[in-house]
Amino acid sequence: MGTAYRRVLLKLSGEALMGDLAYGIDPNIVQTIAEEIAEVINTGIQLAIVVGGGNIFRGIKGSAAGMDRATADYIGMIATVMNAMTLQDALERIGVPTRVQTAISMQEVAEPYIRRRAIRHLEKNRVVIFGAGSGNPFFTTDTTAALRAAEINADVVFKATKVDGVYDSDPKINPEARRYQSLTYSHVLTQDLKVMDSTAIALCKDNSIPIVVFDLSVRGNIYRAVMGESIGTTVGESCEVS
Repeated sequence: MGTAYRRVLLKLSGEALMGDLAYGIDPNIVQTIAEEIAEVINTGIQLAIVVGGGNIFRGIKGSAAGMDRATADYIGMIATVMNAMTLQDALERIGVPTRVQTAISMQEVAEPYIRRRAIRHLEKNRVVIFGAGSGNPFFTTDTTAALRAAEINADVVFKATKVDGVYDSDPKINPEARRYQSLTYSHVLTQDLKVMDSTAIALCKDNSIPIVVFDLSVRGNIYRAVMGESIGTTVGESCEVS
């Protein structure tokens, strides 16, 4: 089977690793994600991952509770490394070679983020998981995903979420909400659609990197998305709003 992409970046939210738990990491969910990633790697597609930390700690909530925002964000970055190491363990247990690179130095447990080294790992068919966000407070892991995608010359950013795409209103509140099949970056920005934060969208727009938003909870969706099947919502430069 031919593949639609050569190198892709997958953005996983920390919440995606919780499953139905209220907090933390569901090992069964992580195992399922690892198995789907293995299917992708077996096709020869190069895969990098940015993982969030919201299942362990959210900087914005910490800040709202009175903590200094920068300190809260650093704690959130460290939480993403816990998730990255958990995912690495699940992947390596099923034989997928993996490297964790962090934007905050943690040399005992992970490599520092070095762009050329990350690309070399990808060329050797290793999964590279980027932890600790961008290393800077006030930036989300969505923005990190867009930044790393541009740095490694990824063909696309896949945002795996708990919903099956982007809607014109909240489908949980409005049963008449309509799901978009495709959108332009500009439409997402002007309508303030909650795809990614505006910095991430602008980065993807400036570097002509399409974004595909899809439902992670459906088994096989990572593979389907990476193989180019039309699932979820695609955000791009010339997409018709539909």
